[in-house]
Amino acid sequence: MSLIARFAKYAAAFEEAYKSDDWAALAPYFAEDAVYEIHGVPAPLGGRFEGRAAVLAYFKSVLDGFDRRFESREIALVKGPREEGRSVWIRGKVTYVAAGAPTLVFELEETTTFDAQDRISRLEDRYDDETISALTEYLRTYGEKLGLGG
Repeated sequence: MSLIARFAKYAAAFEEAYKSDDWAALAPYFAEDAVYEIHGVPAPLGGRFEGRAAVLAYFKSVLDGFDRRFESREIALVKGPREEGRSVWIRGKVTYVAAGAPTLVFELEETTTFDAQDRISRLEDRYDDETISALTEYLRTYGEKLGLGG
């Protein structure tokens, strides 16, 4: 199986886990020592998480504490996927809608690196400086209203 096909299966399983709240279903996609790093973005979105259990716990935490605070969430592929060695790179766009707050839209780049057994060993999300500033301002302005802190 190509890494792009493996990534697509993982992405579909992620969306199913989001719907079912069964994050253990993603465990087979991750190496035990997997690392997920979200660069430069304020909490609750950013950070570094080491180990499969920590990555899966972060998914639940951030989706419960951020994504589920919005009425809707839409993910779109902007560019990619592109296979580079043992990694798959994408550029995506996420749109969040909540009553009483402006629609939040931002783009990110994600690189997913796979080990020799085609398990994810590293996930890395990157946001440009403009997006980081916009997210910081959005959280400061509307975070408390949405129950995100602020």
